[in-house]
Amino acid sequence: MTRSKTPEGTRGRILDTAERMFAEHGVFSVSNRQISDEAGLGNNTAVSYHFGSKAELVRAIYLRHSEPVELLREKAVDEHAGSTDLRDWLACLVRPFTDHLASLGTSSWYARFVAQLMTEPKLRELDLVDVGQTPLQRTVYDALHRCLPDQAPAVRDERDEMARTLIVHMCARRERDLPADSTALWNATATGLVDALAGLYRAPSEV
Repeated sequence: MTRSKTPEGTRGRILDTAERMFAEHGVFSVSNRQISDEAGLGNNTAVSYHFGSKAELVRAIYLRHSEPVELLREKAVDEHAGSTDLRDWLACLVRPFTDHLASLGTSSWYARFVAQLMTEPKLRELDLVDVGQTPLQRTVYDALHRCLPDQAPAVRDERDEMARTLIVHMCARRERDLPADSTALWNATATGLVDALAGLYRAPSEV
């Protein structure tokens, strides 16, 4: 590998390498030294120098992707403002994530990385951003809930959690075997998720 000659280039190489290695092996199975070696950096303390702790490195990876995702979500929310169609708000949950993954091409690792943030208890202890709980996402959930006014709060909250889990883990599964035309796959995945989530939210409940 050609070594980066600027701090920004080095940080980018570290983030790319760490994201891939975390997605493949797990956050706690990869050391900072292994990341430095894999990134082709001569200094084994490069990760600590640029990011401090592993928690900050994980946070930096998450924020690097979550910010463009939220920009896409903001556009979707503006587009559907005032809608009472459940599927419109489900699309605001799903498509910003899948559209961002499509923009990454075939070298995508982010969905698998986010799946770890949702399920690994130790990552919760790192005080990271809670996946699926940004202010804009809560705005989407509030609009979604208004489409289902008779749904009990306990049922609503449980289905919100199911929706977050399904979106991330289905995308992580798709990401493992991306075809050359990944955009078509992500479009189909988004459509399938919206279909499935519409059924999930509208399903009858005994509560």
